Amino acid sequence: MTDVVQKLWGFCHTLRHDGIDYGDYIEQITYLLFLKMADEKKVSIPKGCEWKDLRDKTGTALTDDYVDILRKLGKTQGLLGDIYAGAQSRFNNPVNLKKLVNLIDETEWTSLEVDVKAAAYEGLLEKAASEGKKGAGQYFTPRVLIQSIVRCMKPDPRAHKDFTISDPACGTGGFLVAAYEWLVAQTKGGALERESAKRVRKGSYFGQELVDRPRRLTLMNLYLHGIEPEVVLGDSIADPPSGQRFDVVLTNPPFGTKGANQAPDREDFTVSTSNKQLNFVQHVMTILKRGGRAAIVLPDNCLFADKAGEVLKIVTEDCNLHTILRLPRGTFSPYSQGVKANVVFFTKGQLTEEVWIYDARTNVPGITKKDRPLSAEHFAEFEKCFGDDPNGKAKRKASASKDDRWRSFSIAEVKERGYKFDSLKWLKEESIEDTDDLPEPEELAADAVVELESAAGELSAVISLLSGSTPFEKSHSAKERK
Repeated sequence: MTDVVQKLWGFCHTLRHDGIDYGDYIEQITYLLFLKMADEKKVSIPKGCEWKDLRDKTGTALTDDYVDILRKLGKTQGLLGDIYAGAQSRFNNPVNLKKLVNLIDETEWTSLEVDVKAAAYEGLLEKAASEGKKGAGQYFTPRVLIQSIVRCMKPDPRAHKDFTISDPACGTGGFLVAAYEWLVAQTKGGALERESAKRVRKGSYFGQELVDRPRRLTLMNLYLHGIEPEVVLGDSIADPPSGQRFDVVLTNPPFGTKGANQAPDREDFTVSTSNKQLNFVQHVMTILKRGGRAAIVLPDNCLFADKAGEVLKIVTEDCNLHTILRLPRGTFSPYSQGVKANVVFFTKGQLTEEVWIYDARTNVPGITKKDRPLSAEHFAEFEKCFGDDPNGKAKRKASASKDDRWRSFSIAEVKERGYKFDSLKWLKEESIEDTDDLPEPEELAADAVVELESAAGELSAVISLLSGSTPFEKSHSAKERK
């Protein structure tokens, strides 16, 4: 896949002379890749819009036909029309379009054991980011992490006839694709009873995405898997929630503070905060069915930031927050090397009595793209410790981790720390004492920022105490979430 991305990126430089920037180029690639992969998989495409209709043409006939194909597909009823809605050609020079068609045609994409369009999309964004291109700073959840979370959560639509799975920040659809691929593996190739197969194909997978291009990729990815998902284009936090509720929510909300200037006006949010990730936690609590389960990727600052304790207190009262996985440093390399993150697992409608934490970070060499890539091995012991019950109710023992990475904390201990889960640490970082093995400067700077934010949060708590308002002793009865 690296070689393929290199080829595609190399051609991107050529297209700049045709007035096509990297963002437009990535979008055009997804349109063409979809048609090529649909041809390989024998997926039904409207007559006159198939891959061979582009491959066999040259000159102005090719550019004219490409424009017509995009328009026809955009007017098609159903999901295919949704995928190509508003799609436009950015090619002025037929020679460039022909080169790209030939470049795509020489690879059998469906034989590659990767999420091809997402990998190409992310690979090109990574290239753009390395060259300092604006807008390329977004990053995506590593596939090995997604697959580990899915194995723990077991999102099985066969559980009952109304079973639904959602990702309210679905990006390129990694969680939804992995959830379906997990089902295929469980059924040894996707063999389902007729009624179940119909429901799984259309009625089990849902999502929401703020940006149009990644949403298209989600629709394309699942369509090529034979699934017709419902993926809404919009802001999960700012938009009023629909009445739909889900059995499983798997998500990695966008990190950072962009767009988080004010608290959203949501009656279902008990705590008013401008922190996007904390608002996503509240949103997930709303959209979960009672008894539904969630896994959310959250940055460290969500475990100690201002209002974090208040939000997480409500989570422990309304849900069983049974597990936290501390991710290795550099998990999101190369997009954001210094970001430290966690996966928080909880089940709605069950009171939290104890929280198990797995530390996959302390004394673990930082992840790098080339020398120390993230692998399934990083999460193998965690999955064993997590157990077979997706609601975290399997028998658990601290001795399941040979390096003392797995510990439980009672809700009383959590309460003593103001529901700031970041303070629940027991392993000592040994590498810091070795001056020959210090973390990268960017990581040290990120750690300094984390410490300063934590100190600021503690100072705010002191100020609240001095003013007579103790935020964690107040009653925060959560509003009824239906």
